[in-house]
Amino acid sequence: MAIDSYTPELEMTHLPLTAATDPTVQWSDAYVQQCQNLLGPAVCRELGIFALPDGFILSVIVPVYNEAETIAAVVSRLNQTGLPLEIILVDDGSEDGSADVLDRLAGEGLARVIHHAKNRGKGAAVRTGLQAATGVYVVIQDADLEYDPEDFRRLLQPLVADEADVVYGSRYGGVDKQVSGWWHQTGNGVITRLMNMAIGLKLSDVETCYKMARRDAWQQIAPRLRENRFGIEIEATAYLSRLQLRFAERSIRYRPRWYDEGKKIGWKDGVRAIWCIFYYGLLRRG
Repeated sequence: MAIDSYTPELEMTHLPLTAATDPTVQWSDAYVQQCQNLLGPAVCRELGIFALPDGFILSVIVPVYNEAETIAAVVSRLNQTGLPLEIILVDDGSEDGSADVLDRLAGEGLARVIHHAKNRGKGAAVRTGLQAATGVYVVIQDADLEYDPEDFRRLLQPLVADEADVVYGSRYGGVDKQVSGWWHQTGNGVITRLMNMAIGLKLSDVETCYKMARRDAWQQIAPRLRENRFGIEIEATAYLSRLQLRFAERSIRYRPRWYDEGKKIGWKDGVRAIWCIFYYGLLRRG
């Protein structure tokens, strides 16, 4: 702002000093308006500073299988976003004490918990979570620490701005990430390219956990979902793509863990993914 154009009416009303670090305040209309007055709408857009619509709730579905060591930290990270969240923890027949941790979190009012009597797989847990979700938007969150919920801000932005109906978080589209193993990233690249040819999109990371969309879009495909394991990533993408929805991608941070840390997806899931591309991407078009 030029000095000779300053007027007292444009002076920014200051928030408390804690506002910049209080995640709840950061989502308030007053804070967003002050940032726009100070920085301008273009800069706020670039920084991902925007107001949430009235009645906003984001349902976060967290499939949990033997993640007793990390799930409490994941729930803490989710709540630290300051977003109005409905956290749905689906215990998929854990055998390491995860169920007890989840029940404790539920007792503290930090999340809702649903238990599967036996392990059925990530896809089955996601389906259970979709049946329980009530938020305007729905996203999937893994129960380990590979993904950072602070990236929800980036994923939500095009949805709230009505620029997209589905947003995928790409682990390989940015530079703020740890380097993945060669086999893992190369395999993901092959699967993503095959999927793109099958559905006619150009995604960069079809196997990403962070798939965020309006709940009504998830509800349209939920009755058709059948994959019990990681094939849900391919199956859900195929069905969402046929709804003629607007897809967007945003770069996200990613800290890959290794098999000795509890990583569960393996080469058999890669083979299954290719089968799912053929079956859901090419055959099941009805």
